[in-house]
Order: sequence, then structure tokens, then C-alpha cells
Amino acid sequence: MASNLSPEFAYTVLCVKEVAKSVAFYAKAFGYHVRRLDESNRWGELDSGQTTIAFTPIHQRETDERSGAVQTPHSDGERPPIEVCFAYTDVDAAYKRAVENGATPVSKPEDKEWGQRIGYVRDLDGIVVRMGSHVAKPTKQD
Repeated sequence: MASNLSPEFAYTVLCVKEVAKSVAFYAKAFGYHVRRLDESNRWGELDSGQTTIAFTPIHQRETDERSGAVQTPHSDGERPPIEVCFAYTDVDAAYKRAVENGATPVSKPEDKEWGQRIGYVRDLDGIVVRMGSHVAKPTKQD
């Protein structure tokens, strides 16, 4: 049966220790504009084009009781099960800005065989953030 549903990807929600601190960090380290930070500091949003980057506390009565508690890594050798990826024209400058504003360096930018330049950092909560160039569209080969 065909469906008339046409979903639009609206939000990526990051569960963080301190919403206000994470919102300020992402704005400063990655260059986003803060769209909203509610007075309770339990919800924040950044403008990021068609999809909103949102932040909420790791533990909330509303979500823990309904959908289960968020699981966090137990050691530095583990990471949360999400990776946030941002595209930049100048990956090296973006990486430098992120590190200068509190991101933990993981891997300096390097060129990849598929034609992308990529660097990695961690945010305040250990979430891996990939900063990469746009990938060129594949060319048709006859």
C-alpha cells in the first residue's frame, strides 16, 4: 500500500550533561548561531540549515521513563553511538577554531582517498565531531 507520507528530517538531538554549556560550546567552536535556549536550560537549538541541532539533558524524567535511559561510555576507549558531521570549505581552519575553543583533538585533518579532507574532535561530552570538506559528486564513467 502506497503512503502519502513525505518525512522531513527536522532535528538531531544530542543528550548532554549541561545544555547551556554545550549550546555555547557548539556556537563558539563550530560557528553556529543559537536559535533557542529555554529558561530551564533543558532544551537548546542551533540554526544549521534544514536540520536543527538540538540539545537536551542526558537524564530527564520525561524520556528516561518512556523510552529508556541514555547510555554513556564507561571509559575513554568508548564513545557515544553517534557522530556529528559538519562540512566546511576550509577544514583546517575549522579544526583549529574548534580546538582553540575547547574541542578535544582526535585526528588532525587529512586527505582521504575518496576525495574528502577530514579531521576529528570530541565535544564536551565526548561526542565525536567530524569536520570534512564536501565530497565531490561522482563523475559518470562510460
